[in-house]
Amino acid sequence: MPPVAPVQKNGRKVALIIALVVLLVLCPCLGLAGWAVWEAADIGDAARTPSTSAPVAPRALPREVPRSAAPTPDEEFATGDCLVNEGTEDEAELRKVPCGPNTYQVLLRIPATTDGDRCERLAPEATANYVHDNSIDLLDYVLCLKER
Repeated sequence: MPPVAPVQKNGRKVALIIALVVLLVLCPCLGLAGWAVWEAADIGDAARTPSTSAPVAPRALPREVPRSAAPTPDEEFATGDCLVNEGTEDEAELRKVPCGPNTYQVLLRIPATTDGDRCERLAPEATANYVHDNSIDLLDYVLCLKER
């Protein structure tokens, strides 16, 4: 009886190569899908905000407001909050206040960006915007504001 040739075990190598190729194809696809979901969420937020006026060129934030609350540094601002600027146009120091005349209402908060021009597209009724640029990019945000 002739000797039997040894069986080569290439199946394991082939499976590893296939798994690697699938992984290399899936990673970029998942990244693109995540980016698309992020953009769709931004556009979805803007679609829920009713548009009542044409966009106006951004103006300086008002500073003449009664002091009804103490300033709170590093405060989180959310949609619907009203703010005043106790600083300058270049060095804004925003403070939450009750909504009223000479305040700005937050129409939209756009996380993880410093692109203030996004307010024109996502909140066309905004009359100003505030850009918070943090050393950690994920903590950046833009506030789309409307003068009251």
